[in-house]
Amino acid sequence: MALPDRVPRHLFTQRGWGMIAAGGVAVGAAYVMGRRDLLTLAVLLIVLPLVSLAGIRLVKPRFQVYREFTPSPVETSAPTTVRLAVARTGSGSGSATMEERLPARFGESPAFRFPSRSATGGTSRYEYHLRSAQRGQFLIGPVTAEFTDPFGLSLHRQAIDDGDILTVTPAAVVLPLTGLAGARGNDGVTATRIRANPSDDDVMTREYRHGDPMRRVHWAATARHGDLMVRQEESVTTPEATVIMDHRYGAFSGGSGGGPAGQAGADGHPMATSGTFEWSVVAVMSISAHLAERNYALRLLDTGGGPAFLRSPSAPEPEVEEYSGAAGLQSIAESLAAIQLTGSHHPHRDNALQQWVGRVSAAGDRTALDLGPEGFDDLLMDKLSAHRMRGPVIAVLGTLSRMEALALAPAAGYATNAFAVIVTEKPGESAEVLEVLRQGGWRAVAVAPAVPVASAWSQFDQDVAVPAPSAEVRRGTGAAR
Repeated sequence: MALPDRVPRHLFTQRGWGMIAAGGVAVGAAYVMGRRDLLTLAVLLIVLPLVSLAGIRLVKPRFQVYREFTPSPVETSAPTTVRLAVARTGSGSGSATMEERLPARFGESPAFRFPSRSATGGTSRYEYHLRSAQRGQFLIGPVTAEFTDPFGLSLHRQAIDDGDILTVTPAAVVLPLTGLAGARGNDGVTATRIRANPSDDDVMTREYRHGDPMRRVHWAATARHGDLMVRQEESVTTPEATVIMDHRYGAFSGGSGGGPAGQAGADGHPMATSGTFEWSVVAVMSISAHLAERNYALRLLDTGGGPAFLRSPSAPEPEVEEYSGAAGLQSIAESLAAIQLTGSHHPHRDNALQQWVGRVSAAGDRTALDLGPEGFDDLLMDKLSAHRMRGPVIAVLGTLSRMEALALAPAAGYATNAFAVIVTEKPGESAEVLEVLRQGGWRAVAVAPAVPVASAWSQFDQDVAVPAPSAEVRRGTGAAR
C-alpha cells in the first residue's frame, strides 16, 4: 500500500500537511547541524497544526438543517424535489463543504458549498431531485460538513443532522371496469327503500310526520290509506369492499426453489420480498385506488383475518383495517411502501393441513377447527361474516396448496361477488386450486408476475387466456413498465 493511502484523510489541509512535513525536515536538519533554533522552529511547525486540529474538534461550528420532500410520500418512478435549508446557529465563520448522503440506489451524493451565493439571513438553500424505481422507506441524509480552522491547517468532518425518511409508495395501475359491483352498478352505489307494507305505493311512501314539506305529500296513497302520506326518499348506502392481502413468506417463494430476494430498507437491512410479492403489492394498490374512486369503503385484511398492515413499518396506523376517501387511500399507499413478507420461512405443510381437514370433516370438532392452516381460519371467516353480503371480496394471493384453497373457498358465501387472483411463477400448476375456489363461488385466475396487473384484472370479465405481457401505465406517473 502506498504511503499516501496510509495517511488518515480529512485531518489536515495541504497547508497543514506541508507544515508538518517542513517540521520533520527541520528536526532532521537540527539534529545534523546541532542548531537549537532549528529545533524550536521544527516544534512550532509540527505543534501548530496539531493545536489547530484539537481546537476545531473542541469548538465545533453548529448548524441546523431543514429538509422537505415535495411530494411526500412519492410514488415509484415519480420524481420528488428535496429542498434543504442550512443555517449556522453557533459562533464561527468561514466556509464549509457539505454533502448530502444518499442510499446507493439514488446515485452520487450531491455536494455544495456553505454559505451559498444566494444565502439570506444566514440561511443557505439548496435543491435537488430524486427518483426511485422501487418502493420502500429510505434514509435521506445526514448532511455532512467539512470545515477548517481559521488558519486553514486542519479539517474536520461531521454529520450536522440525523437525516429524514423518504417514503416511496407503489404506483397504482389504471384498471378496466369490471362487473365487480354485482347489483350495485359500476359506481358501486345501491339504493335502499324502507318497506313497511307489501303494496307498491307503500314502498315509496310513509305516514306524514310533523315538519314534512307539503310538496312531498303522495295524494294517491293518502286517498287509499285515509291518512296523509308522503313520498319516501331513497337512501344511498356506502358501498363496501374487502381486500385480502397475502404476505406469507411461503406463498411467495419465487419459484424454482429460490427464496424471496432482499431489497434494502431504510436501516440498510434487506426487506423480505420477491418478484411475485412486488406484483401483488402493486395489485393491492391498484385495486384499492380503483374501488376508492368509485366511493367504496375498504377493509384490508391479511389471510389470518387481522389488519393487513399490522406488521408494516411504514403504516401510519398499523392496527386500522377500514379505510375510506382520499385520506384512506393515502394511508393504504403509505402502508404498502415498506410491507414485506412475514411468517414461516418454510414451504407449505400439506401433510399437517390434510390432517387438519380430516379431523374437521370426521368429527366436526371445534378444537380441530381452531388448529387450522396458517391463515384462512375462523378469524377471517368471522370478519367476513360480520359484513356479510355488503360488497365484493377481492383476494390477492400467492401460491396456494389445495388444502388452503379448501379452507378459503367458503368465504365466497359472505360476499356479493368474490374474486381471487393468484400470482405465481408457474400459473399452469394452479389448475386444481382454481377449480376448488371456483366450485366454492370464487371467480379466480392465476397469473405470472410478467402479466400486467390490468390484464389480470380484466380476466374477471373474460373467458379467454391472459394476454402476453405488455406496457402498462401507472396512475399519476405516466411511466411505462
